[in-house]
Amino acid sequence: MQVSKRFLALLKQQLAQFADRPDLRTLVVYVALPSASGEPSLLSIGEWPQQALVLESGVSESSPGEGSTRRWLALRDGPLLLGALRIDTDCWPWPRPLSDRLEATALCLTEALKLDLDQQRLGRQLALRDDQLKLLVHQVRNPLAALRTFGQLLRRRLDGDSANQALVDNLLSEQHQINRYLDAIDQLSQTPLLPPAEGGLQPLLLPPAFSSDALRSLNQVLEPLMERAAGTASLQGRRWVPPGELPTQPCNAAAVSEIVANLLENAFRYSRPGGRVGLLCQEQGDQLVLAVWDEGPEIPDAERKQIFQKGTRGSTGSAVAGSGLGLALGRDLAERIGGALELLIPPSCLDPALPNTGNAFQLSLPKTPPQPTPTASN
Repeated sequence: MQVSKRFLALLKQQLAQFADRPDLRTLVVYVALPSASGEPSLLSIGEWPQQALVLESGVSESSPGEGSTRRWLALRDGPLLLGALRIDTDCWPWPRPLSDRLEATALCLTEALKLDLDQQRLGRQLALRDDQLKLLVHQVRNPLAALRTFGQLLRRRLDGDSANQALVDNLLSEQHQINRYLDAIDQLSQTPLLPPAEGGLQPLLLPPAFSSDALRSLNQVLEPLMERAAGTASLQGRRWVPPGELPTQPCNAAAVSEIVANLLENAFRYSRPGGRVGLLCQEQGDQLVLAVWDEGPEIPDAERKQIFQKGTRGSTGSAVAGSGLGLALGRDLAERIGGALELLIPPSCLDPALPNTGNAFQLSLPKTPPQPTPTASN
């Protein structure tokens, strides 16, 4: 069993506090090691004073010295022996102040050792999961590459059939998008973990390897999403209501695409079967509004704030598989680019032509988006 440098530093500090006790001869701390016989052996990892004689792993005890009394305090996690604190003193029983200090030190070392061992165990688990994740990402790339090859071959065979070629182009575009996600997953292990933000958790944002501040025309961002929505509506046997002319203003392409894609996916997944789903585009002062709406069932009033929290799902969609992350991600992304995401009920409050029942998720974007952060040159 190995212990960390932080634990050894704490151990040294804990033992050094007894320098004011002339009635103490030695203090030695051991960790318990498993053995083939099932009986743990002890290995010393720290002592005070430094020249103290210590117990070697698995061998008999050293002599406590003439006139000295030796006692042990076990470091236990329930029935599990983690280690021991050996005390050689000139007196027994110990004076109450000394006994309290020694027991407090043993308790402190026990808790610190438990945390240290837990951290090592979690580190090993994370390393194993990281290796497995890398392996899965590597293996997923193979069928994706095959799909792309078959898609390109199919497109070549459909030369002159523009309608079906467009479908294949959409498939190839989605395959490229999946590859981007895989690249982001592959780089997660290389990204340092950020400390928690003051007062709460970090915003739920996409990894830096996937997100981008690049600006593109809004119509270019929305067109492939509209085609995907029309295809989903056709398969589900429901009506898709697209917006009129799409705006051409610049927007943060990565963020807007993720937000609208999540809102459309939710609308098709959780709304009433056969009900309409649509996208509304409006100008409101210095902002542009994109609203994905459906015909219900309406989200209950008590849940309309909670559904934007990470991992929280509404009762109307509890029977459908989901993670409860889409709306939390959407709101954090919207705020990151200077916008907002909110729920409005019913959709007709946005436009009288929309349904009087149902839900509308409104994404508000500034007409002049924040400029991309310049990348520092090497």
